[in-house]
Amino acid sequence: MEKKSPKDEEEIGIEEAFRSLGKFFSWLNERISPSSEFREYMAKSRVEFLKGIRVLIDKRIDDLGKRHSKKTDKKATRVKVE
Repeated sequence: MEKKSPKDEEEIGIEEAFRSLGKFFSWLNERISPSSEFREYMAKSRVEFLKGIRVLIDKRIDDLGKRHSKKTDKKATRVKVE
């Protein structure tokens, strides 16, 4: 079997990545008994994963806020003309 290099692999968008992740968790949820210790760990991991996504979103919001504030904070400078 021929190995694909990263350039040969089709890139997926963020929407498709999250859809695939959701399908994986649904598939996993259907196949694990409700009292499974593994199920508990997976539930906790989903919470941690979402917290990680929240950190990325907060960082992006901060970056956009800083970029916007730099544009609006510019003020004219008085220049003395002789």
